[in-house]
Amino acid sequence: MQDILEKASRIQLVIFDVDGVLTDGSLFLSDDGQEYKAFNSKDGFGMRLLQDAGIDVGIITGRESTLVKLRMQELGVSYVMQGRREKGPALDEMMNTTGLSLEQIAYVGDDVVDLPIMSRVGLSIAVQDARPIVKKHAHWITENPGGRGAGRDVCELILEAHGKWDDIIKHYLA
Repeated sequence: MQDILEKASRIQLVIFDVDGVLTDGSLFLSDDGQEYKAFNSKDGFGMRLLQDAGIDVGIITGRESTLVKLRMQELGVSYVMQGRREKGPALDEMMNTTGLSLEQIAYVGDDVVDLPIMSRVGLSIAVQDARPIVKKHAHWITENPGGRGAGRDVCELILEAHGKWDDIIKHYLA
């Protein structure tokens, strides 16, 4: 675990996949083509805590969704890349925009499309219910499944590694 905390202490940007990571992977479609997704509010609060602590948050997702755009705007997520089936080039764009190195970036995924990024970043994370091959290539695996607190697990790990988690808890106990 010490190795993971060391890697996590260098992270300045956490990038999440959406379907299967920030949601449970279910897609609800109405008869008129409306798409619905369920996001976990604990994950969202964790993302805000990260940002409040000075750690940027981004998403790279293969699907395009107005719901995702609205949720990320609500959370103040800085870097939103949708419709990116090839995620490696999206990571390169995000690195160019932020000026961060691979060592300073964490990525959270659940399926094989996430492997091109996971194999490059400083901290690769798989959600608990990720595909076995993805877990095999992850530095760390969350306690909770995608859409059910996995995002919060990641946020707390990064905040702990940066030495900020205890102060956050003290704030809420004051």
